[in-house]
Parts: sequence; C-alpha cells; structure tokens
Amino acid sequence: MDQKNKNLSVYQEGSIPNAEAMRFSIVVAEWNPEITDKLLEGARGTLLKFGANPENILVYSVPGSFELTAGAAMVINAHNPDVVICLGCVIQGETRHFEFICQSVSQGLTHLSIARGIPVIFGVLTTDNYAQALDRAGGKHGNKGDEAAITAINMAYLKKRLSTS
Repeated sequence: MDQKNKNLSVYQEGSIPNAEAMRFSIVVAEWNPEITDKLLEGARGTLLKFGANPENILVYSVPGSFELTAGAAMVINAHNPDVVICLGCVIQGETRHFEFICQSVSQGLTHLSIARGIPVIFGVLTTDNYAQALDRAGGKHGNKGDEAAITAINMAYLKKRLSTS
C-alpha cells in the first residue's frame, strides 16, 4: 500500500475497544525531544480518548531509543502492565549508526514481547531526515503516537480476550 500521502492517525473509531480497564506503560526516549514529546502527547491523548483511566497510564523516560528495550523490560518487571508502548525517533545520519540502532530496538522489543507475553508496541520513528519525523509526529502524516496507542489498545484487548477464553 502506498503510504506517501497517508495520514497514519486515521482509523475507524467504532472499531476500537474501550480502554477503561487496561493498564498502560509508556517508555519514551529523551533523544529528539521535540519529536518524542509530540509522540507522547499523541499516545496519551488517544488512550484517554478511548477511555483509559489517567492513573493507569504510567510514563517513563529513557535516554535514547536504544534504551527502550531495557526500559520496557524494567517496566514489565516492576508493574506488569497489560501493554507497553515504546516511543522514540531515530533519524538517518552519515554513518551506519542508524541501522544498528533501528535493528537492535526492533528486534529487542519483538523478543521482549514474545518472551514476556506482554505486547510491546514499536512506536519508533525511523526516518531519513528531520522533516519526515515532524510529518509523523503530528504533521501531515498524522502522529505515530496515536497509531501506537491504537495498536496498544487492540493488543491489550486481544490478550484479555485470549486469557478469558
């Protein structure tokens, strides 16, 4: 599907479960705060919009996107949330650092989610430049934080449905 001009924050509201009884943890990278703060704002706002109790949304900061995996693991150990949302932003530079960080974080979060049986949502922007990051943090392509929150609600709902069946 061509995503070139698609707003990533568009979804069918009637299809999103109520999040009132769900417990969320958000781990957000401090690197690129002008982007990650907007992602956090989007995620928190979307969770609240769909009924999440503000007291059931715990937010933790880590220095950068690389630390999201360890931060998420610590949060799971400490609070056993229904779902963890990880938010960060990695912008391509002149070296291969971008590749190593993106690959490590995506694999680490996937492994953590599978190993612990708790959905860990990948809300990390991996863009070629700063303008693309802005476009995905509340700009013309929506807010990846909104998308991560919708994914979190749906995954927490799936987990609860499977545990009661």
